[in-house]
Amino acid sequence: MTESGIKDSKLLSPRKRQSLFGQIINIAESICICRIGIEDIDFHVFKKNLNLLEAEAMAIAIGNMKSDKTYVDSCDINPFRYQRTIRGFLGQHHTKIVSMHHADRLNVVVSGASIIAKVIRDTEISKIRVQYGEIGSGYPSDKKTIRFVKDWYSQKNEIPPFARKSWKPAQLIVSGTNP
Repeated sequence: MTESGIKDSKLLSPRKRQSLFGQIINIAESICICRIGIEDIDFHVFKKNLNLLEAEAMAIAIGNMKSDKTYVDSCDINPFRYQRTIRGFLGQHHTKIVSMHHADRLNVVVSGASIIAKVIRDTEISKIRVQYGEIGSGYPSDKKTIRFVKDWYSQKNEIPPFARKSWKPAQLIVSGTNP
């Protein structure tokens, strides 16, 4: 699969990700997508336990798959702890979990999942653009996105409904600090 260009989604252009998305869908035995709402993300970020939410979502996806071995990209500084946390949410599901840092670079299956997630994210951003106009990429380093959120906040005194209140630039905007 690496010969077909499947690698970490962050290393690919949106066009290449879109092209690979179709290939991945065609060859994958199964795909499970677990969407997490912005309210849930905000709640867990403010409680400082986002890794727990991600582990739970990972367990939901794994629980819907039939696999003897599952590779996951650890968001926890300790991949073994992340593996145990996921296992705690899985209950009786008997897949072997391999948790490691940079799995999206090291494992082609995780790379494929990374591509699928990024294409879906890009699609969701496109839907927001249709409703609200040009909002930028949605990434914290994107000046266009920050400008959009700043302008929205200055006009309506609230963060846009599609943006996370826990997003660092949003918090800075609300606090009156320049992001």
